[in-house]
Amino acid sequence: MTAVEQDVVAALTAALGEDCVLTGEAVHERAAGIWRSDTIKAKALLRPRTTQQVSEALAICNGYRQSVVAHGGLTGLVESAITGPDDVALSLERLNAIEEINPLDRTMTVQSGVILQTIQENAQEHGLMFPLDLGGRGSCTIGGNISTNAGGNRVVRYGMTRDMVLGLEAVLADGTVVSSMNQMIKNNAGYDLKQLFIGSEGSLGVVTRAVLRLREQPVSQPTLFIATDEFSKLARFLKHMDAALGGTLSAFEVMWNNFYTLVTSPPARSQPPLSQDYPYYVLVEAMGADDIQVEAALAQALDEGMIVDAVLASSEAQRLQLWGMRDDVEQCFQFAPVFTFDVSMRISRMEAYLEEVNNRLAQHYGTVRNFTFGHMGDGNLHLVISVGAGGAEHRERVEQSVYEPLRAIAGSVSAEHGVGLEKKPYLDVSRSPSEVQLMRTLKQALDPNAILNPGKIFDVAS
Repeated sequence: MTAVEQDVVAALTAALGEDCVLTGEAVHERAAGIWRSDTIKAKALLRPRTTQQVSEALAICNGYRQSVVAHGGLTGLVESAITGPDDVALSLERLNAIEEINPLDRTMTVQSGVILQTIQENAQEHGLMFPLDLGGRGSCTIGGNISTNAGGNRVVRYGMTRDMVLGLEAVLADGTVVSSMNQMIKNNAGYDLKQLFIGSEGSLGVVTRAVLRLREQPVSQPTLFIATDEFSKLARFLKHMDAALGGTLSAFEVMWNNFYTLVTSPPARSQPPLSQDYPYYVLVEAMGADDIQVEAALAQALDEGMIVDAVLASSEAQRLQLWGMRDDVEQCFQFAPVFTFDVSMRISRMEAYLEEVNNRLAQHYGTVRNFTFGHMGDGNLHLVISVGAGGAEHRERVEQSVYEPLRAIAGSVSAEHGVGLEKKPYLDVSRSPSEVQLMRTLKQALDPNAILNPGKIFDVAS
């Protein structure tokens, strides 16, 4: 380390204690992410136990103009938590307490390092539910969910993470603690400052605590799996089920044939509940609906030709098996190297968009596998693409094939994963110059020395 680097690490150690500051091999032996094979590169990794320690750490780093990258569960897919050797990593792993569950007000107060699945299970013990749900539930933290405004499987009914956060506490770059731990659904007194930090990927402040909105645990959770033979029927079926189920539709997960076949063929553990011969499949969940209501809606869809085959889970084990297919995304890595994407658009544009993406890829590569699936109910598709080669040149070519067609249809390069470093070159596809400039203005106001997650999302300099 240089003298200045030694000074900042020494200052952090003096303020926080040796057990809160890791250096050397203690840092480099840690994985950079659960999906990555490399390890963390940073001059130090901080593990504060309290908001006050986070405040002290950021004040010191700001004084030294020291870059800081916040770490949650490291489940991100856009390189937003990647650090370099000159950065300080700030792990929230020790801020992992559930401080309060209030069944009457249906709120939960948590620290940012709490694992999402832990929140779900604790809410369930009180007859309540925290609706946010995604495949990384056992590893991701609520702080990371908040920083990326995570979406997941139930957005069609419950919205994104921001719809489930009533209040939060965040620490600004200079150490200022902004505590707005609101516990009410309605609070329209001035600016809703928490929204500045939700989805900003740790670039405006570090979230340390949050008040979450809970819902009543549904007494039923009917889950069914259907097949259809035309894309146009998917949209008809979505509208039909949403209307017929009276607002209880909570998930509408579409799988294209290649993804469904992949996750229901060895070495995948799932068995195909329906024939693998259909072009499209949908996993439908209706939290709170009764079986008679679901069966009637399903029968009508069959009668009117919207779907061609279906199976309804008759037990909790069968329900989990159906979801197991959808969550088994790791099967795509059989064809590594792969490039992963999450994009969003109006449902009416999806079919033509995917045709253009696949045509563009075919122009460059002889063999292309584009495993397609996602949260069609809220306009979010996931693409996992294998072209038989990796590296920067192929990544750029594949990214252009995926992102450029979004311009003409006003789609987004990021539906729920954020921007980070990976999508930074394509931010202009989804955001206008005036929007990006306003982002820079906010960054300058809250983090004038640009120490928080610098270089992510956009460049600070205009």
